[in-house]
Amino acid sequence: MNNRQVEILKLIVEEYIKTAKPVSSKSLEQTLNCSSATIRNEMSYLEELGYLEKTHTSSGRVPSESGYRYYVDNIMVPKELTGNDILKLQSIFKNQSLVLSDAIEKSLEIVSDLTSCTLVALGSSSKENCLSKVEVIPITDTNLVAIIVTDKGHVENRNFVIDEGISPLEIKQTVDLINKHVIGTPLDEVNAKLEFEVKPIISDNVNYQRKLFDAFCNFINDVTNDSNIKMKGRSNILKQPEFDSDVDKIKNIISKFDDKSFINNIKEEENGIKIYIGSENKFDDDVTIVKTKYNANGEIGTIALIGPKRMEYDRVTMLLEYLKNNIERM
Repeated sequence: MNNRQVEILKLIVEEYIKTAKPVSSKSLEQTLNCSSATIRNEMSYLEELGYLEKTHTSSGRVPSESGYRYYVDNIMVPKELTGNDILKLQSIFKNQSLVLSDAIEKSLEIVSDLTSCTLVALGSSSKENCLSKVEVIPITDTNLVAIIVTDKGHVENRNFVIDEGISPLEIKQTVDLINKHVIGTPLDEVNAKLEFEVKPIISDNVNYQRKLFDAFCNFINDVTNDSNIKMKGRSNILKQPEFDSDVDKIKNIISKFDDKSFINNIKEEENGIKIYIGSENKFDDDVTIVKTKYNANGEIGTIALIGPKRMEYDRVTMLLEYLKNNIERM
């Protein structure tokens, strides 16, 4: 392609990202300082190359998957984050009271709001996370908060409603017994230990409350299944104009968000910021996934941004770079 063709492709990609509307030759006349006929000829050539597509509803053009790929690889210049973007994210990473898992979750929420995309974090699997501590904080006589902490800094909590007959001492004894037997155990092995080592002991002690023990078991089982996935902005796909009239497409994408095994396949093995456009990803041909792998003191995981192919590539790459760098400093 010559310089003018590259410039036309750049303008069309960036304009379509902004407006979600096909770009006409007339709209580019003033910027390019040449006739509409000349621009139409160049657009036709770019269409022949496979970089542009003509829609059925307009004489304008939109970028094709190959057009986005050429733009990302050869034209795009990463955009510096605004002061507002940095300020919002710094409030998370400068908060010394936050553990790694909380910082990741809160930063995902911010970036999801900033981009109107879905953010996913995949941490270490339950095989790689060991139970570090179980704690209980009484709220009232019948309400308490249970907290599970792993050796990788993952923290989960859950509110429990307990019978009035369970004393604070019985709660403490139950938690102490669980800690004694399962600290240092990989999460995916914890339930087996509880079942075969702790449960028989509790059965021999009538003072222990079986309901409380069962509640802890269910909690730990949920953490085991969910500990490596965090997702924010799941419904943001509904805000994208290219999907607003395609109910089946939205249902298909949302159903994939609900499939944990499918989400786990998003895991990134390579370093750097990786962009998978349409058919390049195994999620959906109509979306782009931008991913990065992080390593925070041995905790290896993936941050992924999922959105339409029509996304601000220059901005989202810098946002993910910022997340990666700050997560790795924690």
